[in-house]
Amino acid sequence: MRIAITGATGFVGAHLTTRLESEAHELVLIARRSRNDDARFRINDLSNAEQLRELFTGCQAIAHCAGINRELGEQTYERVHVEGTRNVVEAAKAAGVEKIVLMSFLRARPNCGSPYHESKWQAEEILRDSGLDYTILKAGVVYGRGDHMLDHLSHALHTFPVFGLVGFKEKSIRPLAIEDLVHVMRAALIDRRLKRQTVAVLGPEEIYLSEAVRRVAEVVGKQPLMLPLPVVCHISMASFFEWTMKIPLTSLAQVRILSEGVVEPGTPVVPLPYDLVPTRRFTTDQIRSGLPEPGPFCVGDLRLCS
Repeated sequence: MRIAITGATGFVGAHLTTRLESEAHELVLIARRSRNDDARFRINDLSNAEQLRELFTGCQAIAHCAGINRELGEQTYERVHVEGTRNVVEAAKAAGVEKIVLMSFLRARPNCGSPYHESKWQAEEILRDSGLDYTILKAGVVYGRGDHMLDHLSHALHTFPVFGLVGFKEKSIRPLAIEDLVHVMRAALIDRRLKRQTVAVLGPEEIYLSEAVRRVAEVVGKQPLMLPLPVVCHISMASFFEWTMKIPLTSLAQVRILSEGVVEPGTPVVPLPYDLVPTRRFTTDQIRSGLPEPGPFCVGDLRLCS
């Protein structure tokens, strides 16, 4: 089966690529920049609908995984999430693509005051109104090799003796293993399940952020002092990290996400079929398999070193 993947060099896109490669599907990999010399990669920032149409020609399905969690230069939420999705949908129609699977966010919703959440919601609405077959996956906190959660948390634990919790009243998360998410994506793409449905995809275990940090710290051999900090402090730190780091330790969008909790969808969804419900718990083995090489943040993580 010929499948196009946008955001193919990103965390979710890369794991989906690996899974579909193992099944010998023909892939068209689309990203803003290529990480290697793989001939399947095509450079497109989703602003060129005509080129997208050419890339989508002959594809039976599209996994739309492209997204950002902070704005930088021309890469704005409006341009990537909204205009990019509109271009993907228009190109898919022109190319005769049968199915689009959209990677969205659990708490995406309108009129909530967060540009990230609202732009993700607009992308969902564009797809729902497209007339195409679609599946919208509203995922929460996803972890695994190459993610932002375990990667940054591990480096933070190797760098700082103190970990600041978001707000004075702890919120819960339901960590989702990337393998479970990819399993659902494959079912929608290949088996054509979840037709015209919006579903939430969450891990099986609800825990506080402090418990997630404790489990990761135990695996990496650290014992950080965990202190609750006002949300406004995290907003200030996130602004600084966005300005100084290539990949921010935390972004403004992530502060909003953690301050709300990540256990309930922001809008109504359809329940997942029992055989697609995620089962992997946030265990020591799962954490260890997703950790990067140990070490603190360094000068190379700063934007000035780009």
